Amino acid sequence: MTTYDFIAANKRKTVMLIAVFSALVLFLGWAIDQAYNGGGFFLTIAIVYATVSALVSYYTGDKIALAMSAAQPVTSAENPYLVRMIENLCISQGMPMPKVYVMNDPAINAFATGRDPQHASVSVTTGAITKLKNEELEGVLAHELSHIQNYDIRVMTIVIVLVGVISVLANMFFRMGRLGGNRNRRDGNAAGIFMIVGLVLLIVSPIIAQLIKLAVSRRREYLADASGALMTRYPEGLANALRKIQAENIPMVHANASTAHMFLASPFSGKPFAALFSTHPPVELRIAALEKMASLPPS
Repeated sequence: MTTYDFIAANKRKTVMLIAVFSALVLFLGWAIDQAYNGGGFFLTIAIVYATVSALVSYYTGDKIALAMSAAQPVTSAENPYLVRMIENLCISQGMPMPKVYVMNDPAINAFATGRDPQHASVSVTTGAITKLKNEELEGVLAHELSHIQNYDIRVMTIVIVLVGVISVLANMFFRMGRLGGNRNRRDGNAAGIFMIVGLVLLIVSPIIAQLIKLAVSRRREYLADASGALMTRYPEGLANALRKIQAENIPMVHANASTAHMFLASPFSGKPFAALFSTHPPVELRIAALEKMASLPPS
């Protein structure tokens, strides 16, 4: 198996996970319709809500993420080392130059955001700039540029919106049964069956949604690792950067659960229960995958 095979396999798994996620949303909307004779109303509400939420996140998500992370824009005059390194990687891939931001944070980390390569930004912590060697920082930046190149931000926007839709529908199902849903509910045994199903969905659906979200996020991290290694032709650079993150094990100052999936490594590292429901694969597994890729032929 070559590096290209790793990338193709990760893409297939992500498509499969998002398909399962979408099916879960549609099933939940259908179940509410069946329980309350909605005639497709609740399924339509689910689709409309998902569409509107996706559009809002699509066009404003990058600005929100940068603000929440206290990222500040930098120019080539202010930080020529960082900006030129990103420029060189973009030129090698024929990519548009993203906007560059720096976060004043001692932890080693970075993230990319933006709806497409033409509207993208890369933000790096001061810790990454000062603590990583040239090839290590290049590996980190290649990983983030791969997220942009692979449209990972768009994929995760869809997933996060679907998580929200599932939570809203599950709560809608539960509240309607308590606040007036009895008038429109199906009669007889069917009503009892659908209410039991509704209660199960209320409990299980958000858990399933979060697990799928984590699975998609972790798949995208493996894909970005593989794509970044292909970009630099030096998997050891990113592997060594991840080793430093693992050894340091400190949380970021502006760590936030809603943006955690965007970072190179979990911004909650070092906090109690940080590994529980983490949006990132274990660092040691990512390092092992990169080491394996380093021993493979490039094509």
